Amino acid sequence: MCGLAGFWQLHGDAQDTLLQQVQAMSAQLTHRGPDDSGLWCDESTGVALAQRRLSILDLSPAGHQPMHSACGRYVIVFNGEIYNHLDLRERLLAEGTAPAWRGHSDTETLLACFVAWGIERTLQASVGMFAFALWDRRQRVLTLARDRLGEKPLYYAWQGDTMLFGSELKALKAHAVFRADIDRDALALLLRHDCIPAPYSIYRGVFKLRPGHLLHISADAPRDAQPVPYWRYNDAVSAGLGNPLHGTDAEAIDALEAQLSASIGAQMLSDVPLGAFLSGGIDSSTIVALMQARSARPIKTFTMGFGENGYDEAMHAKAVARHLGTEHTELYVRPEDALAVIPRLPSIYCEPFGDSSQIPTFLISQLTRRQVTVALSGDGGDELFGGYNRYLGARTTWERMQRLPSFARQAGAGALRAMSPAAWNRWFERVKPLLPKRWHLATPGDKAQKLADVLTLSSGHAFFLNLASQWKDPGSIVIGAHEPMTLLTDPAAWPHTDSLAQWMMAMDAQSYLPDDILVKVDRAAMANSLETRVPMLDHRVVELAWRIPLHQKIRDGEGKWLLRQLLYRHVPRELIERPKMGFGIPLDSWLRGPLRDWAEALLDENRLRREGYFHPAPIRQKWKEHLSGRHNWQHRLWTVLMFQAWLEESRRGSS
Repeated sequence: MCGLAGFWQLHGDAQDTLLQQVQAMSAQLTHRGPDDSGLWCDESTGVALAQRRLSILDLSPAGHQPMHSACGRYVIVFNGEIYNHLDLRERLLAEGTAPAWRGHSDTETLLACFVAWGIERTLQASVGMFAFALWDRRQRVLTLARDRLGEKPLYYAWQGDTMLFGSELKALKAHAVFRADIDRDALALLLRHDCIPAPYSIYRGVFKLRPGHLLHISADAPRDAQPVPYWRYNDAVSAGLGNPLHGTDAEAIDALEAQLSASIGAQMLSDVPLGAFLSGGIDSSTIVALMQARSARPIKTFTMGFGENGYDEAMHAKAVARHLGTEHTELYVRPEDALAVIPRLPSIYCEPFGDSSQIPTFLISQLTRRQVTVALSGDGGDELFGGYNRYLGARTTWERMQRLPSFARQAGAGALRAMSPAAWNRWFERVKPLLPKRWHLATPGDKAQKLADVLTLSSGHAFFLNLASQWKDPGSIVIGAHEPMTLLTDPAAWPHTDSLAQWMMAMDAQSYLPDDILVKVDRAAMANSLETRVPMLDHRVVELAWRIPLHQKIRDGEGKWLLRQLLYRHVPRELIERPKMGFGIPLDSWLRGPLRDWAEALLDENRLRREGYFHPAPIRQKWKEHLSGRHNWQHRLWTVLMFQAWLEESRRGSS
C-alpha cells in the first residue's frame, strides 16, 4: 500500500523545478507511505513521478519506486497489491519472457507483464487492488489505471497545460498551478449521497478515475484523452445471470467456500504482520473463520465497542473470536475519544465526506495499526449476497405496498411520521418479546422514518433512489446547483437484471460501495498507515456471486443466506443470529449533547448566508427539529457539517 503523485507539464521545465513540485505533492502523502519515498522526472518531456511506500512485499531496496522496467521503456508509481503476481511470474517464465528478476515485489512483476503482454492484457490477467501511473518513454504516453472494484483511489485534473494526478486530492492541491473552484453541482451530489461519486470531486475540473478504467494520455493529443473501461461490473452481472449455478445448496456453498478461501489465501501473503477486523457480523466473521482455517497460528483480530445499546457489537465479536481461537484485541471507546477525531476529518478525507461511520473506522484502524500493518475486512458481502434491508424490502415491502391504493399509502406514511424515532424505539422495545426474530430491528425508529418516505413512491427505481438519498432535493439546498447525472439517474448505464433486488445490489456495488464504503476505509486506514484488503472484492468472487441464484442469497425473509450457511460450517448459528447493526455511532444524541455548540457554530444562519453555498432556512429547520427530538436528522445534518468543517479547514490551509 502506498501513495502516488505526479504531473505532466507539457511545456517542460528545469529538472530542479520539476523535482521541487513533485516533492511538494509527495509530502502530502507521507501517511500513506512512511517507510520510503522516491522521485523521478524527465526534463525533456516535463513528466514527474513520486511515490510514498508502505512496505508490504519485498522490504528490500529492490521494491523502491518509481520503478523502471528491465528494458528501460516504462517507469511506474504503483499503489496496491497484485495478489497473483507469483502466478504471473510463472507464466512469464513458461513463455520465456521473464526478465532477470531484481527482487520479489509485485510492482516489478507488473512491469515485466507490461513489456511482455501490453497494458490491457496485463490488467485482465491481474488479481488485485491498485492504482498506478505508468510513463511509456518510447511512445510518450502516460497511463492512469484503477482496479476493477475501486478499492484504491486516483484523482486527476488538467490545470492549464499541466496534468496532475495523485492518490488523494491534497497531493494535487500542493502543486503551484492548482487553481480549482468548488463545484456546486458536486456539492449537491454530496448532500444526496453523503459522498461525491466518481467521476466528480468537490472541485470543478478535478476528477476521480472510475473503477475498472484506464486513461491513456498521448503526447500527440493529450487533451483528447478519455477514460475507457477494461472491466465492467455490468458485464459480470450479465455473464453471471446468463450462466447460473444449477447445483444443490450444498454445492453452491462448496463453490463459494473454495473461491473465497483461495482469495483469502492470496491476500494473506505479506512480509509484515497481518490481521483482520472482526465485528462479529456475518461478513467479517466469515473472513476470519476462513483465515483461521488456513493458519497454523492464531490470527490477530480487532474490534471496537462504544458501550451503548444499538451501537455495540464488541461482545459478539469476542464470542466469535473465542470460538475460532483468534488472538483478539478489543477497545471500548469513550465518547470523548471519538469526538477528538472530528477535527481531523477534513484533513483525512481531503474533500467533504458525510458518512459518520468514518469515525469508528478511523479508531479501529488506529487500534489495529498498533499490532499489524495489514488488515483484511469483510466489506462487499452486503452488495454481493443481498445483505441490506432494502433488498429484503424490494421483495416484501415494495411489492406489497404497490398493491395498496394511493390514499392508503399516504395514510400509512402519515401514521409512521406521527411518532418520533425515539418513540418508535421505545414502543419496539416493549413489544419485541411478542415479535418474530426477523422483526427484532436495530434503530427501528429510523427505519420507520425511511419507510414513511418510500410509501408514496411510484416505481422501484424511485424506491431505490429515495433510500440512497439523504437530502431528497439537494438542488433546492445548494445555491446555484444543478445536480449532474450519475449512475443512479442514467438509465443507459443501469445493469440488466431479473428482479428489483438484484438491480439494487448491482447499483450499490457500483455506487455506494466504491464511492462511500471503500473511500471511508481507504482514508481512515491510510491515515494510520494501515493497509486494508477486501477478499470479497476479488473479481473472481464477484463473478461467482452473480452466478448464484437470488433464492440462495435471500431466503425466508433473510439476506446473505448462502454466506450464512458457509459461516455456520465454522461458527455456531447462535453466535451470529441477531439484528444487523452496521458500524455507527450515537450521532443523534451527540449532536444534541457534546457536539451541539460545535454544530451550532457551523450551522449559524448568518454564517451560512455569508458563505453563500446553502439556503439557510431548510438547514436551520432540520437543526431545530433534531434538537427538539421530534425528528432524527443526524445524517442530513452531518453531511452539511462535514462540508462546513472542510470549508473552514481548506480556507485555513490557504491563508
